[in-house]
This record gives sequence, C-alpha cells and structure tokens, in this order.
Amino acid sequence: MTSPEIESAAERLLAGLPQRMDRVFRPWADTAPTRPALIGNGTVWTYGALPGIVDATAAALRSHGVRGGDRVMVVSENSLALAGLVLAISAIDAWAVVVNPRLSAREVDQIRDHCGARILYYAVDVSELARGHAQRHGARDVAMGAIGTLAASPIDEAAIPEPVEVDGSRQVAALLYTSGTTGNPKGVMLTHRNILFNASVSRELRRPTPDDVIYGVLPMSHIVGFSSILIGTLMGGSAVCLAPKYDPAAFLDAVREQGVSLMFGVPTTYQRLLEYKATAGVKALPRGRLRGLYVAGAPLDPTLKAAIEREFGLPLLNAYGITECAPGISGVRADAPRADTSVGPILPGIEVRLVGQAGEEVAAGEVGELHVRGPNVMRGYYRAAAATDAAIDRDGWFNTGDLARFEGDALFIAGRTKELIIRSGFNVYPAEVEAVLNAHPAVVQAAVVGRAVDANEEVVAYVQLLPGANVDATELLAHASRQLAAYKRPAEIVILDALPASSTGKILKHRLAAS
Repeated sequence: MTSPEIESAAERLLAGLPQRMDRVFRPWADTAPTRPALIGNGTVWTYGALPGIVDATAAALRSHGVRGGDRVMVVSENSLALAGLVLAISAIDAWAVVVNPRLSAREVDQIRDHCGARILYYAVDVSELARGHAQRHGARDVAMGAIGTLAASPIDEAAIPEPVEVDGSRQVAALLYTSGTTGNPKGVMLTHRNILFNASVSRELRRPTPDDVIYGVLPMSHIVGFSSILIGTLMGGSAVCLAPKYDPAAFLDAVREQGVSLMFGVPTTYQRLLEYKATAGVKALPRGRLRGLYVAGAPLDPTLKAAIEREFGLPLLNAYGITECAPGISGVRADAPRADTSVGPILPGIEVRLVGQAGEEVAAGEVGELHVRGPNVMRGYYRAAAATDAAIDRDGWFNTGDLARFEGDALFIAGRTKELIIRSGFNVYPAEVEAVLNAHPAVVQAAVVGRAVDANEEVVAYVQLLPGANVDATELLAHASRQLAAYKRPAEIVILDALPASSTGKILKHRLAAS
C-alpha cells in the first residue's frame, strides 16, 4: 500500500471511535442489553448491566481517593473483577497498571515503585498469590459491589497525578510493564487511541458476530489479553469467557458448555492441548462451535501448526505484534490461510519498513530490522525519556528490534536483534535473570540464553562461581526461584569454570547457545 492508502485506512479505522476505552461497550447496552458481555466463574455480566457495574466501580475508586492521572495498580489473574476495574479506571481518566500475581515480591514491588501507584487493588477472591502480595503491603479487604471483595492498599499520599489530556489520542489508558534489556521493568504508555485503534483493526479482520464467545485466557497483564481480547471483543459486541489460568481440560469444557467460538493462544497453548489429548486418552478433541484459532507471541513450529489444523479442521492463523504497538502489526487473514509460518500481511493503517545495519532500507526479500509507524505506536516509556527517544525517532518510526523479511506481502520474522527469550508467550530478558543470579554471593558472573524446545523456548543460565565456592545448580535455582516469576526461571543452570569471553571481556553468548 502507498502512504496515502495507509493514511486513509487509518482514518477509516479511527472514524467514529470513542475518545475513551470505557465507552466501547455502551452502544451495545442500548441495542442488545440482554447479550452476554463478560463471563467468569459461573457469573454473566450482560451488556445492559455493564454500564451500571462500571459506573458504580468508578464511584468506589473516587471514594477511595483515586483521581484522574493516578496510576492504579491491579494485582489479579483474569476475572470479572479485573475487567470491571480496568474499565472503571478508564472512566475516571486514571491509568490501569495490571500486574500478574505470579510475579515475585521483588518484581511486584519494582513495578509499584516505578509507576508511583496511588493505590493497589488485589483480587484476593481469585488468587491466593494476590492475597499474599496484599498481606505484604498491609492491604485491607473492601467490598466493591458487583466486582466483589478486593483488598486495597493504603493510599500513597505522595503520589502525583499525571495531567489529564483533553484529547484521547494523548491520554494514557494503560501502563503495561515489560522487562527492559537492563533487567529493569519498562512501563509502556498506551493511549486510548492506541488501544481503540488496535481493537478496531481486530474487529475488521476477525469480524466477530453477536453469537461469538472468545476464550479470554491470555493474561490482561499482557497486551493481547488487555487490548485485543478484552477491549476488542467488547467493541464487537461479543462475549469474553474469562479464565484465570490455562488448563486444557477447562478450555475443552468451555468449548462444550460455554460455546467458545474463537481461541487466542501462544504456541504452547496448542502444544498442551495435544499433550492433554495423548495423556488423557481422548480420541478426538471437541470442536463444538469453534470457528477461529489464532496464535501469536512466539515462533510457530510448522509441525505443531499442521497437527492442530488436522485436529480441529481449522486453520491456525499466525500473527505478530509487540506491547509497544498495542500490539498488532501483522496477521494471517481468515479468508487467506497459509500453509507456512508467516505472520501474514501488515495490518491496515500501519506503515512498516525494513532497515539495514547502516540505516538503509533493504532490498525486497532481504532481512532487515523492522520499524513501524501508525496509530498503534505507544506514547513512550514511562519516566524513561532516553529509552523512548532511542526507540521512536523524530518521524514517529518505532524500532521493534526484530529482524524480518517479506515474501510478497507476507511478513516472516527471522530473529531478534535483542536477546529476548519468549517463554510460553511471555517475554524474558536475559539481563533480568542474570542480575538475579549475579546477586548470589558465590556467583562471579552469569550469562542467560534461550534454547528451543518443542514449540517453545526455555531459559538456560551459565554461571561462573568464585574459586572454592561450595554451591551447586540446585541452590542457585532455588535462589532464582525466590525472585523470579515461574516463566523467567532457568530450566537448567550450567556451572562452568569460566564463561567464554572476547579480548574486551564481553561474554560470547553465541558460543553458549551453540554448546
């Protein structure tokens, strides 16, 4: 597409969208009030009931001292309570900071301190892990109407609200954290416009119907669960069946009993389905009303793709995105499935280019670093102006750090210029794991690499110890486990006499990865 065509597509997708995220479901409350909107733990919130629930929750937030521009941190698995809070936070122009309770105490506290949260809410009725964080922070239980009882931290009187923007294209709706290459978390500021544009693209491509039920198991603490599944589904008038964690048997029950018709997952989501079939002795997985299977978040193995497509008689549609792009960048279309593992054509309204090492645009078919521009690109990293300037140039191009190539209009991801490891759809940055291991008193230095396994990647750490240290891999793994979420923990720790290094002392990770 030419630049004018891309701009026209963006304008069309943005036309008629509300200024704020919490407005997307309200037209359906008038036209289809009895239609299910959110389903969770045996409870159904209809579109007609949702405005009252969100407005009452917003009033409760104000009564707790939350103001526009405040960062409100919610520690929760996927649940009705989390969805209601996210929408209510939007309604009062605060920023939603959603955090998975599976993160360690160190990780939760790091995000809390960086974002300057005014208040934290913990979905204690959903997760015992959330209860543990609440107890550490001196939170008290509070009744919050339809969303149930949550724990709330004391108000941070020192928290300073950010300015509330009149223009929704600038107002931050969500602050989602990804680990930085330095090992510190980076807060990605996503505006209402970023998220609503992505939801509009999702609606156009997937064309949800009023009868569709989307299985919402990808965490709302990550961008696909937050933007594409929650907001995208409510914009389209379908229902989200919220699941706090992935269990293949529970998913298949939802296919049978809840009429799930669209499934979004990472490759390991589908790999575990096949493993469940084999171990449970199931002859065939039920298809039910399933009409769409989508996958993103990690490299897709062609063998897995073929096996899932044989099992369900449906194409497994691959896509590519990144948190900083809210997240969608490309996706295989349902009316043009592919036999390969391409991540499909670029989404409408988005401009991309492939750049070589010297900053030049690469020739057709060649590999280059993928840069993106459009209404999907984040406002920036919170409290990190230098990192924002390094990622987004003065013309608005965002550097994804990923290497890609085109075959015709189909995008293929060739690798990563960053050292990112994608474990079960979650981003793991080696520097963060290395920092934890290096904090052990017996460790001289550590190097972390990814290792391909089945349809996934796992974390492998190589460690050099102090001479005479009486420490083994089991103790180091226990040390790491206390400070890292499960998906970040090394699958293996290898102790070496010395790590391979260049003459300047730089660790040669490519040698470790090849060992």
